[in-house]
Amino acid sequence: MASDKKDYYEVLGVERSASDAEIKSAFRKLAKKYHPDLNKDDPNAAEKFKEVEEAYSILSDESKRKMYDQYGHAGVNQGASGFGGSGFGNFGGVDVDLGDIFDSFFGGDSMGGFSSFGGRGQSRNRKTRGSDTIMRIKLSFDEAVYGCDKKIKLDVVEDCEECDGEGGFDSKTCPDCNGAGVIIQEQRTILGTFQSKSTCPRCHGSGKTFKRSCNNCHGQGKVRKTKTITVSVPAGINTSDRLRVSGKGNPGTNGGENGDLYLEFIVEDHEYFIRKDDDIYIEIPLTITEATLGAKKTIPTLYGNLKLNISSGIQTGDKEKIRGKGVDNKYRGHKGDMYLVYKVYIPKKLSREQKELFNKLNSTNLETSEIHDFDRFVKQNG
Repeated sequence: MASDKKDYYEVLGVERSASDAEIKSAFRKLAKKYHPDLNKDDPNAAEKFKEVEEAYSILSDESKRKMYDQYGHAGVNQGASGFGGSGFGNFGGVDVDLGDIFDSFFGGDSMGGFSSFGGRGQSRNRKTRGSDTIMRIKLSFDEAVYGCDKKIKLDVVEDCEECDGEGGFDSKTCPDCNGAGVIIQEQRTILGTFQSKSTCPRCHGSGKTFKRSCNNCHGQGKVRKTKTITVSVPAGINTSDRLRVSGKGNPGTNGGENGDLYLEFIVEDHEYFIRKDDDIYIEIPLTITEATLGAKKTIPTLYGNLKLNISSGIQTGDKEKIRGKGVDNKYRGHKGDMYLVYKVYIPKKLSREQKELFNKLNSTNLETSEIHDFDRFVKQNG
């Protein structure tokens, strides 16, 4: 009786204001949960599935839903969609994509190539692109900064030259699959009859067999070779940068194209130059006299030596920027700057003459404001 039936909205667990998409989503989840062939533990699964199916057949139909909202169970045809009544996959006249339910039940391609409801599944002999690969390449500092042509040895898979990638000679249509590359089988369930597809075991999905197999590739149609290729590395490459080499990745299957090769670079350090992104840092050593009196100094850069006038009074840690003398990065389209970092070195050993000169210098007033302020603090602290 109608009075014994549960509210359809309650069955699906949705509000009465739920949209069509929300109703459909709720049904798909519950259909998976209570499908009697998926739920073996719940003895009431079949009955619950029937309730879910019936609720959806009403609420998914606009006219039936209006009648139900106005008159309740009495306003709709209760027998219109019992379990299997309207045909699985068409509830209340509304087509529903139940591919994910079938995939859970039959395991999709992993269970013998079952093609999901509505033909969503794809046969195993489709062309599949090969996966991409990564190779790490070491570059010297100069190779990375200025760019270079780098020779790289690769293991590549190519079409066999003996059989032109066929895998054999004197081909003919496979008698088992009639050239389709797949075997179609029917499977009967409580939901009806379904077709499953699996790769033909005789021709392995190619659709043809050969009178004589190729000895060079052992019937695979592909051979592995070691090749040396030359890659043009643009100026400015840095550690962790990647360069794509098209078509040099893993081979595709069933005629699919190869994947790509990505070269990931590791750049070696330089003895003097320190690179931070596209900027270059270099430590400039100064004697006491050069730092005190100033000097003319020849400075190395990435683009040759440069003569600079060093100002007097330079301190350890002082920096000076030379614009545009960093890395000219063709990879990113950017040019960095160069930074001179000064460091004053104190001699550890002095000759007698040098000591006398320092003693004479020490007898003069060499105090700076910083030294004067420190001495004043010492006196106050005592």
